Amino acid sequence: MTEDLPVADGAGTAPLRAVVARVSALADRLGVPHAEVFDVQRLSVASGVPDDVVKLLLSGQPAGEPDLQARFLQRLDLLRRTRLKSNGRRYTQQQIADGAGMSRQQAGALINGDRRPTMEHCDAIQRFFKVHAGFLTAEDPEALAGALQRTEQALLQRLADRDRASSPASAATVEDDPLERLLQDHGVRGIAWRAAQLPTDEHRDKVAEWLDMLLESVKRPES
Repeated sequence: MTEDLPVADGAGTAPLRAVVARVSALADRLGVPHAEVFDVQRLSVASGVPDDVVKLLLSGQPAGEPDLQARFLQRLDLLRRTRLKSNGRRYTQQQIADGAGMSRQQAGALINGDRRPTMEHCDAIQRFFKVHAGFLTAEDPEALAGALQRTEQALLQRLADRDRASSPASAATVEDDPLERLLQDHGVRGIAWRAAQLPTDEHRDKVAEWLDMLLESVKRPES
């Protein structure tokens, strides 16, 4: 029996809907359970979005949106709980301050919510915790879509590896077929794989248009 797919069709979640659909399709093609690719706890840790909000967004329900400071505090707390030192302990305020290039007083005021963060504060803390740009500031649907895009990239790599292992093109085929030769010489398959990682359908459409023009420049030999 096919598993129910996440809906993700609330207001303002069009990019999230799109990536949910793509991840669902890739998971089905690879035989990966939806429970694995849409694991709520994993997506929460990857995106900074609370578990309950991840569930709501994937089911298409409105989840509200905290203001910038509330979002910052929520995600910084998640970072401190989930990105730990090698000994399994949390980073102290002093260690965060040192690593982010600010005073302990500044770090403490930010962590305790006594000071509103600037983009410079966010960038410095994100670098310290080695998370992607926007982790502390992106709105919840955007943050969740970003986490799912990274899942999509991993699935695309698995699909490419599987296809390469199951049907490697022979040297003769590549030599005899100008289209295959074009795909190999220009790295078109690699470009297409990278295009799938772009953040919006508009970006992918531009790459697709370029690929169409390139592919039309050669013809397969008449059979």
